[in-house]
Amino acid sequence: MSPRKSTRKATVESPAEQAPPPTSAPLFTAALPVRWRDLDAFNHVNNSNYLTYLEEARLQWLSHVPGPWFDENAMPVMAAVQLNYRRPIEWPAQLSVELFCERLGTSSMTIGHRILDVEDPERLYGDGHVVMVWMDPATGKPVPLPDAIRRAAAQD
Repeated sequence: MSPRKSTRKATVESPAEQAPPPTSAPLFTAALPVRWRDLDAFNHVNNSNYLTYLEEARLQWLSHVPGPWFDENAMPVMAAVQLNYRRPIEWPAQLSVELFCERLGTSSMTIGHRILDVEDPERLYGDGHVVMVWMDPATGKPVPLPDAIRRAAAQD
């Protein structure tokens, strides 16, 4: 039996058609360089490094949150991530990672993100969101969001 060839043609949408613009101002914008070591054998940023860029942006934002956002009884953990890879990132590039508050729950926060090119803010490399849950490290149980996080997210 011979393999069947598909007659369907792949369509490629522009990044603007794939992701609607955010409806609110960013909570925080991090500027990050693309490092040579971030590249893979295809000479573009390896997909796993997109998550590292998002982690770095979240940590930069958290370091600017006034007031305590973690202690020995409440620490954030990532519960879920959704990341759309919109286009490859090539070296050299300077990135702008925008973070948005999409949802505040009792013990969790959904943080939307967009990875853009600093030189061309219309160039969208990736978007999506992460869910961060604050939990007690001793019990592994969720705890209420710290007030500092609620206040910082409300400044949006």
